Amino acid sequence: MSEIETAAAEAVTLTSELLRIDTTNTGDPETLVGERAAAEYVAEKLTEAGYEIEYVESGGKNRHNVITRLPGADPSRGALLVHGHLDVVPADPSEWSVHPFSGAIQDGYVWGRGAVDMKDMVGMTLALARHYKREGIVPPRDLVFAFLADEEAGGKFGAQWLVEHRPDLFEGVTEAISEVGGFSVTFKDNVRTYLIETAEKGIRWMKLRVRGTAGHGSMIHRDNAVTKLSEAVAKLGNHRFPLVLTDSVREFLAGVTEITGWDFPENDIDGAVAKLGNISRMIGATLRDTANPTMLTAGYKSNVIPSVAEAAVDCRILPGRLEAFDRELDELLGPDIEKEWMELPPVETTFDGALVDAMTAAVIAEDPGAKTLPYMLSGGTDAKSFQSLGIRNFGFAPLQLPAELDFSALFHGVDERVPVDALKFGTRVLDRFFRNS
Repeated sequence: MSEIETAAAEAVTLTSELLRIDTTNTGDPETLVGERAAAEYVAEKLTEAGYEIEYVESGGKNRHNVITRLPGADPSRGALLVHGHLDVVPADPSEWSVHPFSGAIQDGYVWGRGAVDMKDMVGMTLALARHYKREGIVPPRDLVFAFLADEEAGGKFGAQWLVEHRPDLFEGVTEAISEVGGFSVTFKDNVRTYLIETAEKGIRWMKLRVRGTAGHGSMIHRDNAVTKLSEAVAKLGNHRFPLVLTDSVREFLAGVTEITGWDFPENDIDGAVAKLGNISRMIGATLRDTANPTMLTAGYKSNVIPSVAEAAVDCRILPGRLEAFDRELDELLGPDIEKEWMELPPVETTFDGALVDAMTAAVIAEDPGAKTLPYMLSGGTDAKSFQSLGIRNFGFAPLQLPAELDFSALFHGVDERVPVDALKFGTRVLDRFFRNS
């Protein structure tokens, strides 16, 4: 077995072992588990290989981040940041075919919560970092490896905290790669196209609050907070924001047209995007802003009308649309609905330059005849924090996927899993990329 194949096999093992560590992030500090254990695991693997690490506590006994730097041949060049988060969203074992924290390797897949979001990338990165140190491999420029906490709750105790309190750890970094990019989509004629993330919608996790008059449930009430909130949430949940084609989306659609011959007319763009198959949900969400109600909170007893009712809404906003989104929201909800939010900005860069060329070359070297295209992510990553340091961000966690796999459904979904062969492929691609970027 070649040296890189050994590293690729280790990436599978490391991913499986990471998945066995329950790093569920509920967003509630009282119910956090496992982030520290995962950080300690990563720290041990890096120090064992010979790295000096920064082990940074960022918010209590369970919030830890691990950062290390591998010096490159040319220290005058800007460094490349390779970052991944260790936390995962909750999973209900009763819904899964295998236990979500088993890290099971079966049927050609590695199974578990975080398999694609994003312990697969962490496993590949960690395997290559260890491989380079053991073999004395020197990349063209510095590589900064960062393994982070709290991404699933916005990064307050992970990337955000580090950017605010320890920017020195990222000194000299000019570009970065992370999750949800570099995965393959198979279009007609079996042409595999690897989507590289160049943009992300902005995040606004919003809380709506309505106040009314408390009272007994058996009486007539004209000022019921629950009723007013329900009407507002239904109006917002059913609202359709206007179509806006950003540069990133236009470039993606033009690329698909070139590959497939499919047209994407603006007067039927939703119908045209549906032809994209499993990724149509992800791409469709980048055509307009979205505001999806996710949680309702009100009352404490069935015969008591509460004075306050609240709802959580997950808003995702296109680059350049924040002011227009706010105006539309105010018109829709009116002045009686209180709003408060946690906000993270959109991210957008261009699909050009030496780094993009290196990504494309690395993919094609492992999959001749493949194509690469830019796309916008409807969700968000820690890139939102790192862009404040002037870092140019991409999603590039390469995976060659079976054509029939509904990859986008695996994110935060039941039976999350990643193909073993895809992990090995991704490790080889990243190796080529790191050595030539």
